[in-house]
Amino acid sequence: MREDFVTHYQAAIDRAVLIRRVGKVSQFSGLSIEVEGLSASVGELCKIYPRQVNAISLSDRDFIVAEVVGIGRDSLILMPYGVVDGIAAGCEVVAEDQFGKIDVGDALLGRVINCFGEALDSKGEVRTTQTRRLRVAAVNPMQRPRIEHVLETGVRAIDTLLTIGKGQRVGIFSGSGVGKSTLLGMIAKHVKADVNVIALIGERGREVREFIDKQLGEDGLKRSVVVVATSDQPALARIRAAYAALSIAEYFRDQGKQVLLTMDSITRFAMAKREVGLSAGEPPTARGYTPSVFAELPELCERCGTSDSGGAISALMTVLVEGDDFNEPISDALRSILDGHIVLSRQIAHKGQYPAIDILKSISRVMSDLVTPDARKLAVDMVKYLALLERNSQMVDIGAYESGSNPALDAVLVIESQLMNWLRQSEGGEARETGIRALRDILSQIPSTALSTALAREAK
Repeated sequence: MREDFVTHYQAAIDRAVLIRRVGKVSQFSGLSIEVEGLSASVGELCKIYPRQVNAISLSDRDFIVAEVVGIGRDSLILMPYGVVDGIAAGCEVVAEDQFGKIDVGDALLGRVINCFGEALDSKGEVRTTQTRRLRVAAVNPMQRPRIEHVLETGVRAIDTLLTIGKGQRVGIFSGSGVGKSTLLGMIAKHVKADVNVIALIGERGREVREFIDKQLGEDGLKRSVVVVATSDQPALARIRAAYAALSIAEYFRDQGKQVLLTMDSITRFAMAKREVGLSAGEPPTARGYTPSVFAELPELCERCGTSDSGGAISALMTVLVEGDDFNEPISDALRSILDGHIVLSRQIAHKGQYPAIDILKSISRVMSDLVTPDARKLAVDMVKYLALLERNSQMVDIGAYESGSNPALDAVLVIESQLMNWLRQSEGGEARETGIRALRDILSQIPSTALSTALAREAK
């Protein structure tokens, strides 16, 4: 009894805050708050007590949570997680001795949470069992198994022509309004994975509810965790939401589960990092992006992949291409980091073909290790036919092409409508083998030897 009594008080003493590190706001400009007289580390959370409530006792005060993002000569630079009403010079700032963490557990399944793990739905408090740090080192590359198993997404154009493996990281590149979120919803609802972790970063509030109700659906939500940071939230909240989703995915992966992490979009994560970097005094580089953005993108992506636990994090990250320029800095950087890219074309979308995947500009870098030689040949033939149609589309459209002048093109034009119908898909969930059989039946209408000869003649 005495030991329990002592243990109880020992725990209370351990939890007690014996020293308070306090500073004062000295300057507030734009998104950055300068604080003097405070000893704190980069990444540490602090509480700022607005001026209008200074007369209230400490225990009853409202406060604003902020994070240390930079260190000046005589001050610290903080950025807030919420509104900054009431902040003025001289406001008290208290260091909390807390760094980025998120509560994790199986209770997260079926829930919609914010960047701090707090419930955004109406299902009550999220009761979790463990806590994980937001930022940890990636898995040792020598302890990471190779990607050997196919991840079926339920989208036949992807499963057949751009096959993805369990643990692969793929970018979905597209301009605005071309169908990225719709494609993600199709995949998240039907993908053959144990858990979906969905990070909606910088999305419009209206789209969040539509994505969950319309695209994901009740069945998809049951095995999903949705982490939300809408576009109106501060840059730090958007960054934290991305790392929270990644930490949650790592928790399920370490249990040996197959996890699909979808992030919409990683471009808005990069934009949030740019805001923070510029406020902290970093020099701008290409299109205003700071060096830390290009350092943090591979750090984020490398934490995905296979693990010796038997689980894996397969990542689908949408890349919002500014001005449909696929060579803008973030797109260019991510193409070199990721294991493949799926390009959505505005021109294809204008033709009414959804998902608007441009097969000729897309690639899966691990497909050759995952599929059989027959499936690989089928995909190669399909790409050849689509390339042939693309090269001659303008001539055919204006009526300048005469039948018989190109035997290879004549053969492909016979099945063009069938190929386009095969590429279209309004609902996900089709088995990969079904898509392969359907494509094989379409291509079998062309004598392979005759077409190969015609294609070889055209190449010369």
